[in-house]
Amino acid sequence: MSGHNKWSSIKHKKGAADAKRGKIFTKIIKEIIVAARGGGGDPDMNPRLRTAVATAKAANMPKDNIERAIKKGSGDLDGVNYEEYSYEGYGPGGAAVMLDILTDNKNRAAADVRHIFAKGNGNLGENGCVSWIFETKGVIVCEREKVDAENLFELALEAGADDVIDEAGEETIEVHTSTEAFEEVRQSLENEGVEMISAAVDKVPSNTVNLEGKAAEQMLRLMDNLEDCDDIQKIYSNFDIDDALLEELQG
Repeated sequence: MSGHNKWSSIKHKKGAADAKRGKIFTKIIKEIIVAARGGGGDPDMNPRLRTAVATAKAANMPKDNIERAIKKGSGDLDGVNYEEYSYEGYGPGGAAVMLDILTDNKNRAAADVRHIFAKGNGNLGENGCVSWIFETKGVIVCEREKVDAENLFELALEAGADDVIDEAGEETIEVHTSTEAFEEVRQSLENEGVEMISAAVDKVPSNTVNLEGKAAEQMLRLMDNLEDCDDIQKIYSNFDIDDALLEELQG
């Protein structure tokens, strides 16, 4: 499934967004703080902050939490100083893995990531070892049952989207945009009343690695463990697992 991040679909299918709402809120708050610190506390003048606030609203984060995070980032309230960087490596079966780190303790983050990779039959690599596989794009995810696929396709392309990924059997439909057009497309779809599960600038793989058997099982366990790490903000991978096998593994 080239051009598709399987892990995002799996997370939605598993209902992980609800099961781990507290952890998701923590990561969104960190993003809001960093965005406000880097570009100011006005979402209208700060595209990264605007996207972070939209993500927070989509996750039903209370307004007070959003406003408090913005104030921490803009210096109106005391806040934590987070550092941003990335890790690259390989998971079971040779699938590429990229991690966006947002942490207040680089040593802790490094130790945790190394431990998770070692325990999960993965390998950390040098900078650049897998980043060439991924392209940065705007990705808007919609639940198939809550949108008219044909209408979404027309609205998205009219608004300036590059592509609409509508794979048979998937529970979600993805709208892909350039980073420049992302905010305009997101706002346009929102104005048309399109329900979105998520809308964010993402890294999309140009090719995929199909995993089966033990490698597939190990990969899902590795991704779950990475997801549980507080210092890991976002995870990208190019693995693909057959839907029938996926259902079996998730039992």
